Amino acid sequence: MMDMTSLLDPGTVAGALIYGALFFLTATLLARALRMSVHQVLAHKDHVGIDRTGIVFVTQLSQILIYLIAAVLYAHLIPTLRQLGTALLAGAGVASVVIGLAAQSTLGNLVSGLSILLYRPVRMGDRVQVASPAGPTIGVIESLSLGYTFIRADDGRKIIVPNSIMASQVTVNLNDVRAG
Repeated sequence: MMDMTSLLDPGTVAGALIYGALFFLTATLLARALRMSVHQVLAHKDHVGIDRTGIVFVTQLSQILIYLIAAVLYAHLIPTLRQLGTALLAGAGVASVVIGLAAQSTLGNLVSGLSILLYRPVRMGDRVQVASPAGPTIGVIESLSLGYTFIRADDGRKIIVPNSIMASQVTVNLNDVRAG
């Protein structure tokens, strides 16, 4: 029969599973609390001038960072994973090249999403004209995520544009029309 100390020992399978569940639950709660806090801040009418696009991107990156930190701390706590991590560090270079090639499109969308965040050619709520398979389409940007830009077309269709395409195609921002 297991006593409490062996149950909470990260060197045992039961202890590793318990700590894994605790780390995952904690990361999930922190990410959810962050998302809800940001949603409440953006819902206030006092914060009309806030750059919602930037805040959404930073929130998504922060949520990813929370899970990444939890995974690293968990791996550091469990002795077997710590030893395995040291052994795998030698193969990390090869694995990163393979993963980079396999996820080239996804990583391109992520980098393009960061580029859209930094340069701000478009923002949520902007009325834009983009090229779509049906031809030039006008709509309003509903949301920008790390990988995709979501546009609601005037006829009600939802257009999903990968950020790599959004950053490389000509997009007409109709909100930026100057009187002259």
